[in-house]
Amino acid sequence: MSLFQLRPEVEALRQKLDEFVSDECQPAEQEYEDHVANRTGEARWSVDAVPPVLSRLKNEARRLGLWNLFLPHPLPPTVSSASREPTMYLSNREYGILCEITGRSFLAPEACNCSAPDTGNMEVLLKHGSAEQQREWLGPLLDGRIRSAFLMTEPDVASSDATNIETRLTKMYEEGGKVKYVLNGTKWWSTGAMDPRCTFALVLAKMDYSHPSCRRNPPDGADCNFGSDHGAHTVVLVPMNKPGVRLVRALTVFGYDDAPHGHAEVALENVELDASSLVLGEGRGFEIAQSRLGPGRIHHCMRAVGLAARCYDLMLQRSLSRKTFGKYLAEHGGCQEMIADSAADLEAARLLTLSCAAAIDEKGPKDARDKIASIKVSVPELTSRVADRAVQVFGGAGVCQDYPLARALVGLRTLRIADGPDAVHKRTVARIEIKKMLEAAGIDIRSKM
Repeated sequence: MSLFQLRPEVEALRQKLDEFVSDECQPAEQEYEDHVANRTGEARWSVDAVPPVLSRLKNEARRLGLWNLFLPHPLPPTVSSASREPTMYLSNREYGILCEITGRSFLAPEACNCSAPDTGNMEVLLKHGSAEQQREWLGPLLDGRIRSAFLMTEPDVASSDATNIETRLTKMYEEGGKVKYVLNGTKWWSTGAMDPRCTFALVLAKMDYSHPSCRRNPPDGADCNFGSDHGAHTVVLVPMNKPGVRLVRALTVFGYDDAPHGHAEVALENVELDASSLVLGEGRGFEIAQSRLGPGRIHHCMRAVGLAARCYDLMLQRSLSRKTFGKYLAEHGGCQEMIADSAADLEAARLLTLSCAAAIDEKGPKDARDKIASIKVSVPELTSRVADRAVQVFGGAGVCQDYPLARALVGLRTLRIADGPDAVHKRTVARIEIKKMLEAAGIDIRSKM
């Protein structure tokens, strides 16, 4: 089967989404930008800073049946309702094709309730959340009434190695044997935490059993692995209005603050939680974090392809409308070379990602780890090259606010760091490839890795 083949009903959905993004989302971008530009300082992070155009687009997406298309299977009874279910359930490959379309406008993912980090958090709660967590938090996310954040990266350690995480979740026993947890640490690059609609965050922390009460009441072996860095990691659900949760500052990305959504440094100071805040249980953090990454990488990469494709189209239009030295830019050999390289980079990024999506559909994320890591390395680099060439063809116009190229270049370049830098994922790919070779040769892997 072709990587681009779609069922007839999915093709109809694709066409509808394409029209929605082209006719509704892209034309609304300037209205969105103008609304946010009129707010300064703290006002950029207020409810008033959220442009009304978003509500209009969300309502239209619902009407068209473009809502929650990322959902992989029917919702559990705790949150099931007709208004929350997508028009149809898509494979990772099918949804990836749609993600390329939504990537052509920064408004489209949220308009369809398919934007990060909410989709990843919804998938976590859908797969691992308790019935209580699903009712209180997953339901409103599915409705698009709230936003969320995922807090993992820390400023004081190299967080690309997650075993370095220093945020601590201290377990203690109160009188009567009731369990309490206290969370302490500092996170940053917490995308969405500045958003006034963000009501909770999933936080990755390390278990701390050093409290005297815990020594008097040792946890079950299944809950506590003192000797493993991986076994100590735990994910907790933290309401943003909890005492001790403090937004330290908004962070800028190459000067962009991305208000009113934004990225934050967050201080967690003696945040008291109970057992109901644990997601899946103590020591299950790596399992949860990994479950977010497989399909999520497809979403990110195909949206990157869509954004780069928009830059490519603008580059072509510019090259056919501007002249230098008596010829259109498109008639110059240097510009032709940039067009050819960009076409090749786009197609390579598209094929790599859809191939990965098909592998996830066929074998599951665990057996597609090599492809997942590979696209995380290759696609941001391929697509950022396209955006960079488009900027070059536009000249001074390419780096100003009149066109989406500068913001696109910043976003695509940042993807080479987000969710782990290139070097980490190249290491993963290399280790998997070496392991395959050693296994094929019958060599003891443990002695070589």
